[in-house]
Amino acid sequence: MERTDLSELEAFVTVAQTGSFTKAAEMLESSKSNVGKAVQRLEARLGTRLFQRTTRAVHLTEDGETYLAASQAAIEGLREAEQALAARRSEPIGRVRIDLPSGFGRLLLPTFADLRSKYPKVTLEVALTDRFAEVVAEGWDIVVRIGDLPVDSEMTVRKLCDLRLGLYAAPDYLAKRPKIDSVSDLAAHDAVVFRGPTGKLRPWKVHDGLQVRELSPSPVMVLADGQALVEASIHGLGISQILDRVAVPHVQAGRLIHLLPSSDVPGPPVHALIPVGHRMSAKTRVVLDHLAANLRLPEPPIGGKKK
Repeated sequence: MERTDLSELEAFVTVAQTGSFTKAAEMLESSKSNVGKAVQRLEARLGTRLFQRTTRAVHLTEDGETYLAASQAAIEGLREAEQALAARRSEPIGRVRIDLPSGFGRLLLPTFADLRSKYPKVTLEVALTDRFAEVVAEGWDIVVRIGDLPVDSEMTVRKLCDLRLGLYAAPDYLAKRPKIDSVSDLAAHDAVVFRGPTGKLRPWKVHDGLQVRELSPSPVMVLADGQALVEASIHGLGISQILDRVAVPHVQAGRLIHLLPSSDVPGPPVHALIPVGHRMSAKTRVVLDHLAANLRLPEPPIGGKKK
């Protein structure tokens, strides 16, 4: 059986409620002929007559009465669904799936308690990974990534903040090794280096006087996970170049020491990728605004001194 056209269903219900094709046409802002044809198509598809027609009145048949009850329930269900969807657009309700870089994710996790207190009907599903997720194919609502991004017609890109890169090491490590007073002193130290998604080792970029130098230290450990890089430095394996938003809470807690602050360099931007849609849902918007507000603060959202 062919699917019922919603306009045919609406015409049938309106005729049944008004008892007149003429009045139904007026209510539907259509013509009596169009309403009549819609009902005839519906009857032909169902293989039964829904109305008994006379020159003076229109009455439902027994089959018509049965079909009217089902039709009214179906239309009411659609209206309720439309109202629910409208409410979801205006009020933040539902699940938001977020994919975050591992280091940033752990930085932001404590802030989600505040988000939940403001929007208790929003549920978060969070993944922490440094790989580049497929936003549309994997069904993410928001994917946050560090660095410049290619233009993609299937995504809306919103810049959340800019970062700085600095050198950090654990107090225990520094207590056992030569003092670091300049960039040249770094050569005598162990390095923990990050391997990016492209497979290449990420060099250290540092301000040295008036110039920016690119260093390729000989690593004692190479890691492809941003959080693991931080933890390796905390455990005294060597010096790492870490993003300021990630490192500052550890500095405040005494787990890391910021080396040569004047050698810090501008880091990559942070972007949020959102699938293109006709209108961003309220739930996605409040989560996106929360991420931007926390990352754009001059100090990390869980504490730290202004840099």
